[in-house]
Amino acid sequence: MDYKLLILDIDGTVTNSEKVITPKTKEALLKLQEQGIPVAIASGRPPAGIAPIADELELDRFGSYILAFNGARIIDWKTKECIYSKTLHPAFVKKLYRDAEKYHVNLMTYEDTQILVGGKPDSYNELESRITGLPIKQLENLPDYVDFPVNKCILTGEPQELERIEPILAEKYIHEAMVFRSEPFFLEVTPKNVDKAYCLARLLNILRIPREAMVCCGDGFNDVTMIQFAGLGVAMANAQDAVKKYADYITASNDEDGVAQVVEKFFFREK
Repeated sequence: MDYKLLILDIDGTVTNSEKVITPKTKEALLKLQEQGIPVAIASGRPPAGIAPIADELELDRFGSYILAFNGARIIDWKTKECIYSKTLHPAFVKKLYRDAEKYHVNLMTYEDTQILVGGKPDSYNELESRITGLPIKQLENLPDYVDFPVNKCILTGEPQELERIEPILAEKYIHEAMVFRSEPFFLEVTPKNVDKAYCLARLLNILRIPREAMVCCGDGFNDVTMIQFAGLGVAMANAQDAVKKYADYITASNDEDGVAQVVEKFFFREK
């Protein structure tokens, strides 16, 4: 198979444990794009949190895309045009905030280039701020402030509590939203029928590339759908075993230039 598109998760995949792209991986991805193969970023991060990675990989120069909020928003990175967006209504955010209060966990969402947090930020909100590079705006009354649709909310708290309430909220909002943990301490809530595979199907239509010619690399639970959907689904060596079992191929870890190895093995191999 001649692969024609590479999709990359960010954290734990294209960036190493220090949250940077190594020179070897960057060189491989720039070389790939120079040869006419698009590279797109699919991440749970908001667009502003993806922007530094997209710019470092020169996606604007090569004309590629970012898929933010686990696929709830697709942006043409050359024109910065949003070509697809699916959102949660402000009334839904109000209901979710009441659940957060009931179960004593925090609720955060996003507005442009900042993270909105209801109440005092916890260590997990602060972690998200460090990962995305976005500042936290603490709100005493988040439900009143969020009078606009959002692409995603995240409940944060101790892993044991989020594990307990995940099935409760998934059942409660089964017809309105998707509820899943991307990390033990992050319980994500996104619009119904939104995941990385769903938005990749839309991107493939735009690029006129068949699914079989797409390679997807990831390490997290929110990468499983795209790993399954891809013509070649790749899990990083640092991925959880529950993610690896869905992959067609296991590459080296994010600290060992696993993405660069995928590029060399599947795109630059001799015909």
